Amino acid sequence: MGLFSFIKNAGAKVFGIGKTTGEEAAEAAVEAASGLKNAVETLGFNVTDLNIEVAGETATVWGEVDSQSTREKVVLVVGNTEGIGSVDDRMTIAAPVEPVSQFHTVVSGDTLGKIAKTYYGNAMKYPEIFEANKPMLSHPDKIYPGQVLRIPALD
Repeated sequence: MGLFSFIKNAGAKVFGIGKTTGEEAAEAAVEAASGLKNAVETLGFNVTDLNIEVAGETATVWGEVDSQSTREKVVLVVGNTEGIGSVDDRMTIAAPVEPVSQFHTVVSGDTLGKIAKTYYGNAMKYPEIFEANKPMLSHPDKIYPGQVLRIPALD
C-alpha cells in the first residue's frame, strides 16, 4: 500500500518509543516493535509472518494478511500509536483485493455521525465506520483528535 502519515504525538502509548540517543534508541526501537507486534496480535488480526521494525518515528510492517480490511486495520493500529509518525506498509494480501478504504484524521468536534455525513451523505451510516474500525474502537463515542479512522467504501 505504501507510506502512511500519522500524528506522532496522538495515540496509544507503547513503551520505548521516543528515546533518541545511541544504544538506548536501538533498544527502544526493538522494544517498540515488539510492543506493536503484540498489539496487532492481541487484536486477533490474521497476519502470517508478521514482522514490524521501528526506525525513528517510522514503523515498517511486513506479513501476509487475509484481506484489504485487515491490512488497513493493522496499519491503523501501528500508526495510531504515540511516537509513530509514519507506517511503511509492505504487507501482501492472500485473498482477492477488496476496495481500498479512505482514511480520515479526527479533528476536535468530530463524531462518527459527522464523519459519516461527510463521506456518505448520511449521518446514520456511522455504524459502518464504527464496525470498520473494530476492535480498535470500543465505543462509537470514543474517538480522539489525531486518531486516523478507516472509512470503507459502501456496497
